[in-house]
Amino acid sequence: MKADPAHSIILMMEVMEEASYVPHHPKKIAFIFSAMRHFAQELRETGWLVDYVALDDPGNTGTFTDEVARAINRHSITNIALTEPSEFRVMELVRGWQDAFGITVHVQRDDRFVCSLEEFSQWAEGRKSLRMEYFYREMRKKTGLLMKEGKPEGGKWNFDKENRKPAGDNLFMPRPKRFAPDAITQEVLQLVEAQFPDNFGSLDDYWFGASRADAENALESFLSEALPQFGEFQDAMLEGQNFLYHAVISLYLNIGLLSPLGVCLRVEEEYRAGRVPINSAEGFIRQIIGWREYVRGIYWREMPGYQKRNDLSAHRALPSFYWTGDTQMNCLRTCISQTRDEAYAHHIQRLMITGNFALIAGIDPEQVHEWYLAVYADAFEWVELPNTLGMSQFADGGILASKPYASSGTYIDKMSDYCGACRYSVKVKEGEDACPFNYLYWDFISRHEERFKNNPRMAMIVRSYGKFSPAKKSQIATDASRFLSELN
Repeated sequence: MKADPAHSIILMMEVMEEASYVPHHPKKIAFIFSAMRHFAQELRETGWLVDYVALDDPGNTGTFTDEVARAINRHSITNIALTEPSEFRVMELVRGWQDAFGITVHVQRDDRFVCSLEEFSQWAEGRKSLRMEYFYREMRKKTGLLMKEGKPEGGKWNFDKENRKPAGDNLFMPRPKRFAPDAITQEVLQLVEAQFPDNFGSLDDYWFGASRADAENALESFLSEALPQFGEFQDAMLEGQNFLYHAVISLYLNIGLLSPLGVCLRVEEEYRAGRVPINSAEGFIRQIIGWREYVRGIYWREMPGYQKRNDLSAHRALPSFYWTGDTQMNCLRTCISQTRDEAYAHHIQRLMITGNFALIAGIDPEQVHEWYLAVYADAFEWVELPNTLGMSQFADGGILASKPYASSGTYIDKMSDYCGACRYSVKVKEGEDACPFNYLYWDFISRHEERFKNNPRMAMIVRSYGKFSPAKKSQIATDASRFLSELN
């Protein structure tokens, strides 16, 4: 079904149901509402009739279904067309509309993705293992990105081994493109401050863009200033440097202000012009047409019920410091404080600091998922849930990841400068002054020794633990028990 300005009404709504199903970061709510209002203005300026329901409008029922019902009555609507929702719970609502309203509902494919859900399902069908790397290669072939005569540019599909350098504080650190709030955004900020005063996160120093033009400017800034060194330092972490060489455009991609294929074509263009090395171009493109597309496919393949997976039987409550930042572990305090201020942390901070701790401490994965979904501006369930349940917490039993991403403090010390200002010592392995990541890591291995002894990527670690003396194993258990009993 094709819409046109002469015969269509665009319904847009801010509803409390969506704004509060988890306690979203206020910057996330403000970003989405501001982008919606800017898009409504753009539509009106190009001749469309837009029926826009603001959060605080009188009569706003607060739910998608009831607002659609009100709009049907207002305009005597005879059919509805919408893009397929990106989240399962919303799709369930939409599936009931035709019967509930007695009118035709057309659900159209979401063109914010390179790979359709049908295409992903065909790729996954009959495979024993759904590894992202093989899916990514298919997406490279499909799009032709970084391909040369049917083979990968540079002779390899993946240059990840070149992308694990720690960063020093002498590096030039670009900052993402920042946008001063205009009148529309200022109005949204006031609304969010009034409606969500107790949500985790600060609205101070709000700088997100709100339009397609803003998003494109942010992309161009990244391409020219940060992409050349993105590859080498994408895993690095530095205190006081919240962004390093990261693009910070996932929030724009995930609400449709940027096209994923368009972004990748611009990255490829920079590589072919000689301005960006292949490891940076390939590493970034892999995140977009590889990882982003892949986790969306996993989400829809495994739903419903995916968020209830808990294959490692982790049931400890999420520590309160995830909401307060009040912990003596400097790496966690730094990443959580940054998240509170920016509604942003890059993927290694999420995976190897907040996620790693939750994994080795045995935190309930559904509670971890709800925290990630709430606190990041780019977090929507289709992308966040597989990343958290599968990649970070290994709660899906290995559907998404081939091994749990668990580590001791040694990895954090190598890839960051967080350990230098910590109350604990990363060099100490046991006792009250030891970095908790050190003994919690081995306690995690102990708890799951039987499960991982035959995992090709974990077997060596399990064997190493098996060679520890009884006294050393006892000390690990004692330190872990003491620390975990004091968590909350």
